[in-house]
Amino acid sequence: MIYKTAGAYCETTLPASLNTRMADKVPKESEAPFATRIDPENADLSRQQRYYIRQVELQQWKKKTQKLRARNALTGLAIGAVVLGIYGYTFYSVSQERIVDELDEEAKRARMQGSKTGAN
Repeated sequence: MIYKTAGAYCETTLPASLNTRMADKVPKESEAPFATRIDPENADLSRQQRYYIRQVELQQWKKKTQKLRARNALTGLAIGAVVLGIYGYTFYSVSQERIVDELDEEAKRARMQGSKTGAN
């Protein structure tokens, strides 16, 4: 079976039972009424049923949000650690440079060794 993903085509080999797309499948009619799949927007539901569905959706959303929040916090900590590492390394490398100190010493020596004239 060939699928189009992000502008490219990729080929996969699936067993015959999984060779159809999930979106193309129509749910089989179930003998158990509690296990049938419905579309809440098109189904004729009572106010209590719609309320219950909304409550379940909110609980699922909260659960998903907690996982996402934890992942975002971990990503933020990782980015913060990288930034602090770069910041610390920059200070460390700048403290290693003695160029400014050497220039100051050379200028001081040049002033001391310079000729003494009446203008100085």
